[in-house]
Amino acid sequence: MNSISLPANSPLLKKSFVYGTATSSFQIEGDIAHRLTCIWDKFCEQPNAIADHSNGDIACDHVNRWREDFELLLDLDVDAYRFSIAWPRVMTETGALNPQGVLFYQTLIEALNSKGIKPFVTLYHWDLPQYLEDKGGWLNRQTAYEFENYVDKISLALGETVYSYATFNEPFCSAYLGYEIGVHAPGKHGRNNGRTAAHHILLAHGLGMKVLRKNVPGSQAGIVLNFTPCYPASNNAEDIAATKKADEYINQWYMQPVMEGSYPDVINALPETDRPPIEADDMDIICQPLDFLGVNFYTRLHYSAPKEAGELFYEHEHRQPTTDIGWEIYPQALYELLTSLHQRYTLPPIYITENGAAMADKLENGEVNDDDRVAYYHQHLNMVHEAVEKGVKVSGYFAWSLLDNFEWAEGYEKRFGLVYVDFDTQKRTLKKSAKAYKALLASRR
Repeated sequence: MNSISLPANSPLLKKSFVYGTATSSFQIEGDIAHRLTCIWDKFCEQPNAIADHSNGDIACDHVNRWREDFELLLDLDVDAYRFSIAWPRVMTETGALNPQGVLFYQTLIEALNSKGIKPFVTLYHWDLPQYLEDKGGWLNRQTAYEFENYVDKISLALGETVYSYATFNEPFCSAYLGYEIGVHAPGKHGRNNGRTAAHHILLAHGLGMKVLRKNVPGSQAGIVLNFTPCYPASNNAEDIAATKKADEYINQWYMQPVMEGSYPDVINALPETDRPPIEADDMDIICQPLDFLGVNFYTRLHYSAPKEAGELFYEHEHRQPTTDIGWEIYPQALYELLTSLHQRYTLPPIYITENGAAMADKLENGEVNDDDRVAYYHQHLNMVHEAVEKGVKVSGYFAWSLLDNFEWAEGYEKRFGLVYVDFDTQKRTLKKSAKAYKALLASRR
């Protein structure tokens, strides 16, 4: 496919609709000599934790090459850039700011604002300082208050030069992948661990929101949640019931406390020993009014009745067609997700903060003809259009990702970028998808 197009009258073609692209600190920054060790540095040292046995020591060398990457943003002519602050880069073990780390982000933000690109900052994108993990990490309630201190200090340092602050990116991934099934850092296992970590992250979100309200009232404040819509494998009652539990455990476990101050019913299906350690006032702290909700969407999954005692559901393999990372391509699920959230909750404005696809990109004759990714963006943006037509308030869309990068447990084997990165030379090359995205944005003028 050659282009990304929308209906001529689409609200997504108004200048008020924000288009951007996104990255995260550990995945692109490198420059580990000037920050504290984080849980992903440690996790990368574990045997077979990362598919290609790589790490984030250099990644895209963004700290040293940020000006080159900034030029890419200018070339694409995006309205906004979503990136994350590395907690270990801006804070010291004493809980004070690291001036050198803070200056890096201040300089980047100043450059963005000078060209009218809105800085969308994520305060936590999975890179917890290792010294806090050594004290229990997100299993330790105190970590929520360490986060509160970090948010206080960094938001005062950056102030309202930041257009939008998100407290967390994808708490599900940090808690479930990192502390419950152990495929992400820090590699812990156990349902009790996962539920405890999730609760403390949500508590930290609420504490962080209160700090942002106080320190930067002129900036937007919210959270970014990932959603994997759950579909029953059949129409039988047991599969439908199990699918509802899956949705509550994977999606609503994070959404419902943030929006309504309570956990979903599936909590009652867990043994007491696996339930989160909720203290008085926790749910009130978690449930702070949001200026926006970030929605990350990639795929859907199918579920049926559990096959083993103690399980809540059985998760099926992804259906075809799939991306290079093995996730089903089913754009309709994005429309169904947005409209179902709109029906279920009283929502603030939504940004699609991540949407994209890993494809088996080939650099040939200086070009990457990723027609499959162009088609993916075209189909998904049209589903956003359909949802907006149904009354869902979507304020913007961020393509994931600006650059090919360190793709967590997949290492450098999976490429999500609009821009191809040769990790040996650090040469950047705009893919066809980048040019199609740029053309879409230009068509608004």
